[in-house]
Amino acid sequence: MRIQANNVGVGYGDKTVVSSISISFEEGKIHSILGPNGCGKSTFLKVIAKQLDMEQGNVILQNKEIKEWKRRELAQKIAFLMQSHEQTPNITVQNLVSYGRFPHKKPLQRLDKADQEIIDWALELTSLSALATKDIMNLSGGERQRAWIAMALAQKPKVLLLDEPTTFLDIHHQLEIIELVKKLNAEQGMTIIMVLHDLNQAAMISDQLVVLSKGALYANGSPIDVIQPQMLKDVFQVEAEIGFDQQSGKPFISLLKLIK
Repeated sequence: MRIQANNVGVGYGDKTVVSSISISFEEGKIHSILGPNGCGKSTFLKVIAKQLDMEQGNVILQNKEIKEWKRRELAQKIAFLMQSHEQTPNITVQNLVSYGRFPHKKPLQRLDKADQEIIDWALELTSLSALATKDIMNLSGGERQRAWIAMALAQKPKVLLLDEPTTFLDIHHQLEIIELVKKLNAEQGMTIIMVLHDLNQAAMISDQLVVLSKGALYANGSPIDVIQPQMLKDVFQVEAEIGFDQQSGKPFISLLKLIK
């Protein structure tokens, strides 16, 4: 499912956070949004998810502006997972995942057999079936993140938006999430748009990289086109050596130093 952002601008009071961004996110691809802290990455993702109003521009989904979609209908197309979650004590993994079915139900309508099959599918896809009855608060950080992703998957979305899904996780659990994202894209054909801080992870997994700088679009393209020494100087104020993975051909940053 293709998403088109046209001249999107967002501000808080007198401060402009996102300025005139126009970009297309193609269906069935993995897209990563990169940039330094405070550059507007999460703000832009919230606009796409209809979690934040725009001051200018529009976002188009299926030839219809995002602002015209009813939230319940939009939640059947797009699932949005925030960076941090309000964790509720004494709730099982299965119960958390079941919340993903709410957009497909009328108020007070109970879950049926078809809903339970989707919940079981989401648990299996995220390797959480054995932990379904466990309390969410008793899981490791990586398991907990997978549980939240399973809840998003239970919405059966066409597009999955992830805001820094690997933040606060150790390297093992980071790779778990990265592998899960690749699996969702490859096996389910899901369009993924995510904010990442790790440039090498983003280059390794993504079809498209979007770089924001000071609220504006700096670069947009394939990893090999975007991960360039000049971009790293201009956006992150670092000097770097760029290498290339022999198997995938994807670029990676092998050396970094601050620009003095």
